[in-house]
Amino acid sequence: MNTSDIKILLVDDEPDILEIVGYNLKSEGYQVFTANNGLEAVKTAKKVIPHLILLDIMMPEMDGIEACEKIRNVKSLEDVLISFLTARGEDYSQVAGFDAGADDYITKPVKPKVLISKVKSLLRRLKTEEKADTTTKIGDIVINRDEYVVFKGEEKISLPRKEFELFSLLTSKPGKVFKREVILDSVWGNEVVVGGRTIDVHIRKLREKIGDHYFKTVKGVGYKFVLDETDK
Repeated sequence: MNTSDIKILLVDDEPDILEIVGYNLKSEGYQVFTANNGLEAVKTAKKVIPHLILLDIMMPEMDGIEACEKIRNVKSLEDVLISFLTARGEDYSQVAGFDAGADDYITKPVKPKVLISKVKSLLRRLKTEEKADTTTKIGDIVINRDEYVVFKGEEKISLPRKEFELFSLLTSKPGKVFKREVILDSVWGNEVVVGGRTIDVHIRKLREKIGDHYFKTVKGVGYKFVLDETDK
């Protein structure tokens, strides 16, 4: 995909941010669309179907967290990459952001070159998406990498992008313990800085949706996916 084909939706209630960040993104050749609140962001996203959304949190009419949740519930926007771009760097804000379905969390202020680097790192996932075109069956669980969908028996479970990628990684080798640093590098990439609780939040979500007994915590090391009770 050419850079000129990539659409980025920039959402912020500060005109200066829209102008400065928008200018730097356009300079890289991206198509840039803007919105100044969460409500407008949802409407614009439905209209243009962007590849990436850079989303502020504190905004009028609808904040970024609620906007992210609404976007994730729109079928045509399920695969859109979403990164918060906000001055709020607290751990609880980051956890809330990832809980809402975000792929990344960038704290302002951020230098233009660093922001562009992070944007490119996020967009590289679009290139790898085409490779994930197989269906894998593990026990009574079927993983459809084309549609980012998991079937547990007859039940269809739709997962946000990062939850799916984490689940896909763990199930690639059932019983294998994946260290936390390996998980971060494989799922989030070594150019993306995420909070220390990010993995734990996503594991908790997977346990809620797929079943607690499938996920084993190895204290001080990481996580593994298990099928047999004896492996727990």
